[in-house]
Amino acid sequence: MKSEVSDRVPVLIVGGSLVGLSASLFLGRLGVGHLLVEKHSDTSHHPRGRGNNVRTMELFRAAGVEQAIREAASVLADNHGILQADTLTGADQEWLFKEIDPGGALARFSPTGWCLCSQNDLEPVLLRRARELGGDLRFSTELVEFEQDADGVRAVLRSRETGALRTVHADYLIAADGPRSPARERLGIGQDGPGDLFHNVSITFRAKRLADVVGDRHFIACYLTNPQGPGALLPVDNQEQWVFHAPWNPDSGETLEDFTDERCTAHIRAAVGVPDLEVEITGKAPWHAAERVAERYRSGRVFLAGDSAHEMSPTGAFGSNTGIQDAHNLAWKLAAVLDGWAGPGLLETYGEERRPVARATGARASARSAEHRHPGYDAAPGTGRQKNVLAVALGYRYPVGAVVGTDPQAPPVPDGFASTGEPGSRAPHLWVRRAGVRISTLDLFEDSMVLLTGPDGGAWQAAAQRLAQRHDMPLAAYRIGHAPEHELAPEAGPGWAEAYGTTADGAVLVRPDGFVAWRASEAQVAAGPSAAESVLDEALRTVLRLGV
Repeated sequence: MKSEVSDRVPVLIVGGSLVGLSASLFLGRLGVGHLLVEKHSDTSHHPRGRGNNVRTMELFRAAGVEQAIREAASVLADNHGILQADTLTGADQEWLFKEIDPGGALARFSPTGWCLCSQNDLEPVLLRRARELGGDLRFSTELVEFEQDADGVRAVLRSRETGALRTVHADYLIAADGPRSPARERLGIGQDGPGDLFHNVSITFRAKRLADVVGDRHFIACYLTNPQGPGALLPVDNQEQWVFHAPWNPDSGETLEDFTDERCTAHIRAAVGVPDLEVEITGKAPWHAAERVAERYRSGRVFLAGDSAHEMSPTGAFGSNTGIQDAHNLAWKLAAVLDGWAGPGLLETYGEERRPVARATGARASARSAEHRHPGYDAAPGTGRQKNVLAVALGYRYPVGAVVGTDPQAPPVPDGFASTGEPGSRAPHLWVRRAGVRISTLDLFEDSMVLLTGPDGGAWQAAAQRLAQRHDMPLAAYRIGHAPEHELAPEAGPGWAEAYGTTADGAVLVRPDGFVAWRASEAQVAAGPSAAESVLDEALRTVLRLGV
């Protein structure tokens, strides 16, 4: 195989769907040069994966694309809840939940909220911004082969339009190439977990009169249980464009070709309960629900992210959100190592942190599918409904990894959500003012390590400034208080020390991904100003694997 053109990039991303595009966006924001290749000719045209949870929207907020995403999602902005019914015209109807955020309680914990944006609307936003940031994104280009050594990865790419080959030398490769990941298979990385759960065919269609049948029930999805037409109905524009997920049984010999337009039309009519509904089938795509996790997330200089690393039941959109959060976790670590302010060992913490989260989240997703009696899934629900989805969305944490002072035995996804500022957890949101401008504390975290201290934490701030120079690392330090010399002024509400679980003279070190890396203990605070620099230096060295 002859390749005549050669490129060199710090990071090669294979796969240009949600996770690959998010990785490109996050790396671009951090100034990391990269090349993304996607075998398909364009972004997704199918309205898949629409639920973006509050944590994902926090990441997109930090990346500067939240508003563009909400504009792209405006047609579904008023859709809420999951409805379950025998048919849309029948009497047997129940809201599994009617509001994602009833009463607006989420505002206590986050500066943003959930967003219903279909993949075909979200991906173009990510693509456009990634290119604006200088990312080299090439569609109709596939990975043919790759090999790696101690110095990097050599990959051969092929244009699917011309057949031309190109060799790329990258320091690192991110494989975001889907659940059947050729990269994962080439690396010989196995998977564990329950495996296949159920199979569906996603049918896009037009039906002008269906909006009248739906009426004011502006749901995210409606699970329809009529034995003659089971499935899930999802709005695309709340008017005439819709998606229907019909159960599919390939294990019984059923093929995609069996889903003719006539069969799909009859199925949809039976499901909604309108025998003469005018239906125009516009597309069909198979998808498979599974619960699997890769046995490891890294092999040398190659990292798995998204569906190549984990598969989850679609209920709750946990899989896509987990994948985007994979990309965010990995991006800052690659940037830190490539820029020289972290040791290579930091990259090992990617799998240490993300794999347990995926395992726990995948189990929650499967349980939620059973609880909602997702059409096609025969598993029996557990005892009672899951009451705290926020624990999955915002409460996931890293008991081990690039953290100091955690409980290694703590579950990666707790039963309930509490924002406490403890190491390994997402840093709490507080509204503060910086130079008179209202921001969230979460807006401080993206391109550097951040040290937050209370009004009496001047010794910690001074130590951070000296260590930033000594290690030549991006390390910002802010004092939170009401005096003129304090960089951040807290607004009314819980105080900084209370929210972050420390004291007015305490300190909290936060990573670029917004997770607490270390928090000063009472003993460390009591040791006095002279000890601040050595204590903080030890924490930084441990978290960033400096000198390792």
